[in-house]
Amino acid sequence: MIGMPVTDTATFCATLVDEWVRSGVRHAVIAPGSRSTPLALALAERDELVVHLVHDERAASFVALGIGVADAVPAILLCTSGSAATHFHGAVVEADLGEVPMIVCTADRPPELRDTGAPQTIDQTRLYGTAVRWFHDPGPPASPASVTWRAIAARSVAASTGERPGPVHLNLPFREPLVGQAAALPEPVAPESLQIIRGRRTLAAEQIASLVELLDRQRGVVVVGGGHGVRAAAADLHQLAAELGWPVLADPRSGCRTGKAATVAAFDAILRSREFADAHAPEVVLRMGTLPASRVLAEWLDRSRAIQVQVHASEAWLDPGQRLAVRVVADPGAVARSLHGLMRGASGTPWSARWRRAEQRAQAVIADRLAGDLTESGIARTLTEVLPAGSTLVVASSMPIRDVEWFGSPDQQPIVHANRGANGIDGTLATATGLALASGEPTFVLVGDIALLHDSTALVSITRRAVDLTIVAVDNDGGAIFSFLPQATVLSSGRFEELFGTPHGTDLAALAAAHHLDYRRCTDLDELRTGLGAGSGGVRLLHLVTDRVRNVDDHRRVTDEIARSVENRSST
Repeated sequence: MIGMPVTDTATFCATLVDEWVRSGVRHAVIAPGSRSTPLALALAERDELVVHLVHDERAASFVALGIGVADAVPAILLCTSGSAATHFHGAVVEADLGEVPMIVCTADRPPELRDTGAPQTIDQTRLYGTAVRWFHDPGPPASPASVTWRAIAARSVAASTGERPGPVHLNLPFREPLVGQAAALPEPVAPESLQIIRGRRTLAAEQIASLVELLDRQRGVVVVGGGHGVRAAAADLHQLAAELGWPVLADPRSGCRTGKAATVAAFDAILRSREFADAHAPEVVLRMGTLPASRVLAEWLDRSRAIQVQVHASEAWLDPGQRLAVRVVADPGAVARSLHGLMRGASGTPWSARWRRAEQRAQAVIADRLAGDLTESGIARTLTEVLPAGSTLVVASSMPIRDVEWFGSPDQQPIVHANRGANGIDGTLATATGLALASGEPTFVLVGDIALLHDSTALVSITRRAVDLTIVAVDNDGGAIFSFLPQATVLSSGRFEELFGTPHGTDLAALAAAHHLDYRRCTDLDELRTGLGAGSGGVRLLHLVTDRVRNVDDHRRVTDEIARSVENRSST
């Protein structure tokens, strides 16, 4: 291909093939066509692959099926766009029901040619329905997305060879030119291809040994989010962290904000100091459960290029940064117990001491700055400090969960729940009602005014239900989180308020009266504490009015002071 232009499409295809080879794929079956040219060329270029050219798509698909049956390793099955892809369906269904690994790659026209009458163009989105283990359409290749390319290939193999093997469908839109040369490929995330370790509840000795070999480094961190089994594993995770001398960056939902020496609750604010963050980039990250909401944390993990190992009790794929080296499907507590005493870690080294000092300084700033005036971050802090141990606090998505994550107590008393699966604000009050009904215990809700109004129908007949529910409503007359985004600074104030601030002017006292709720307006944190302790059955609304513009300034003052407190003390 001498003289051909260097293209993102060629680089994308070469990267997929390189990662497939690293993952153990050895066969490719190609049904000839034009739109599939970039991937066909990339497959043919690799000597490690045996390429089989089969003219008929239906026959090609069953050849790929046979390879998967023989090797238990997926073959790459490739065709051009249009009706060619429909001829794979029979073999895909057989691979599904027969649990045979197969990676089906259907080339496609780019989005601008769809629904235009362009030749050889059909709707290939989820063409094989529920028969595939994973479907993905990454869109036309573009270099800004190159960090994701290896992860796509690695995940396709992992999904195809998982606990229930079967077909995977990658729909790949290619723009012209279809012939080109690859640039330098993105570097692999880990020395070896993505590993999946499945152990049901526990892991075998050889699986633990492979984890120890990967994790046994001094500069490590434990990142703990929500998820099944995480809260029950808190003691085991802290014991492991103490042995290793690693900090525990604990999400408020994790149950790991227990005041232990390794706890770092203020990780979001600490990592906003670029000096500290860069000086404390980890070599390895042990992720337990889902990821916290913090974008700052996510970006730091991505920049670190650390080996990331995720432990989660289910097969859910939790890798938005597409940086995972190993996925462990097992009970988090069982994994932590299995690792006890097997790694050297960094206990007693400056690594652990510096993280501990950073957390102490951050918490001192938070405690000092949030103790006075009524602020949204101070409300979150107060709830996590004064609610009874073991009580349930349901936190709305958007700003409330971030305030609890950023500024909540490092020795958190209540059990925190938030609907962070889809991260929507909808259904917050109804979710809290369900928790209160199921537990029969006092339940608290921290909710913004928009989320409260969004779910106001959950208040219908709520006083007829046998629940003890306290609703803490932070009312800034609109969508506070948008004031933290670029829209707030690049748009005129009028346009921003129209589209993002969205003031509504609803009288929450009248709303409470309409549903016969006990209502109390709290003007400071002392009144909030009093209101929180006043419940004795029934449903009550504690109403706190804040200012969206001031809220941004309040947050920045605290996080800037935390950043200053940890800078110039981050030498390695």
